[in-house]
Amino acid sequence: MTSSPSATLAAFAAELRFEQIPAPVLRRAEDLLLDWLGSSLAGRNSRAVQSIAKFAATMGPIDLQGPGSAEILISRRRSTPLFAAMVNAAASHVAEQDDVHNGSVFHPAAVVFPPALAVAQAIGASGRELLTAAVAGYEVGIRIGEFLGRSHYRVFHTTGTAGTVAAAAAVGHLLKLDAQTMLHAFGSGGTQAAGLWEFLRDAADSKQLHTANAAANGLTAAYLAADGFTGARRILEGPQGMAAGMSSDADPSRLTDRLGQRWALAETSFKFHASCRHTHPAADALQQVMNEHELKAEDLAEVTAHVHQAAIDVLGPVTDPRTVHQSKFSIGSVLGLIALFGRAGLTEFDTHYQDPRLIALRGKVSMQLDAEVDAAYPQRWIGKVTVHTVDGRMLQGRVDEPKGDPGNSLSRPEIEDKARRLAAYAGGASEAEMTAVIARIWSLADWPQVGYLLA
Repeated sequence: MTSSPSATLAAFAAELRFEQIPAPVLRRAEDLLLDWLGSSLAGRNSRAVQSIAKFAATMGPIDLQGPGSAEILISRRRSTPLFAAMVNAAASHVAEQDDVHNGSVFHPAAVVFPPALAVAQAIGASGRELLTAAVAGYEVGIRIGEFLGRSHYRVFHTTGTAGTVAAAAAVGHLLKLDAQTMLHAFGSGGTQAAGLWEFLRDAADSKQLHTANAAANGLTAAYLAADGFTGARRILEGPQGMAAGMSSDADPSRLTDRLGQRWALAETSFKFHASCRHTHPAADALQQVMNEHELKAEDLAEVTAHVHQAAIDVLGPVTDPRTVHQSKFSIGSVLGLIALFGRAGLTEFDTHYQDPRLIALRGKVSMQLDAEVDAAYPQRWIGKVTVHTVDGRMLQGRVDEPKGDPGNSLSRPEIEDKARRLAAYAGGASEAEMTAVIARIWSLADWPQVGYLLA
């Protein structure tokens, strides 16, 4: 069963035990769960999310009671694990506040926690079992993202592709699949993996569909495997597997990199700004320059963001953002908000994405490929900007670890504050409800049974 990288990774996901996971990794998993919950609640009022929720209500049972039901966070209604996972995954990837792993350029929470929580609620799993399943999903998804490489990310949305197998790993662990059966779940998950970046050019809603499908398809793959449904045994590295069709620089060694010793979950970053992560390094660098030199937006004549190639690939097509969500992939919009308001948060995007002042600033911002930044990516996301002022000065800004990265992370009070703000943003949960759910998540390992978070 350990004769291939796919099999080795599947065995790890199946056989991982709570006692094997270091305490700091478990605490980090709790942090990430709360961060994800806030992001999911913040997506509550998105039209795209509501559309997927409506689809789920049409196709699946709603307001189920008792065993077998799972919680749809944005509505407090209950459905099957499949539809709850689908809606929760869609909701958690729209506010652009969910976590990201730099090296894999992958957003694990949006595709791991929705199916894991839904299945844990449905089968009555314990808090320890949920935590262990989440760790398994993170470790699998991150390594697949790293394995698929930079060429994959130029065309494919890694969260949708690697995320499908990550979801299968998390759910498969909760279902207690053995190593061979988990490998079949990987095979069925991998053959359904999808997600293309073309949606950005049209301000389309597909990004929410990517996470919804990854969560639902991964869950489906695990349940089918448990029933004897077979899948390709080398779906990742085989001659007609994911890498063959989706990558030109795949590295199979990344799939099994220090399994059980290197905990990739602990490398995951929190998002500080409410925008695509590729904008964050330059945003932090500009913020540094603005603060250090006491600049105002009207002082800026030109801003150059020195970036890696993937930033150009993802952000470059967005030259005239037509929606709030599309503006979060516009380097000019993000840096313009930093210049105008000192932050690029949810409220700033909602209120000002079509502000004439922002549109004027957007025209002053450009991206330039930087050899140092590109060479460091994706392991390190360096932020560098050159600012030309109207009075003729040229100023430089540099940030080696953007806010939220493991070396510049959010504290638990900061994570709590972020989650409360995200919940309040869309009216997803009251202050009292968030106080209660925060206390529950910090004691997740002691739960004998995972119940409803917002009952």
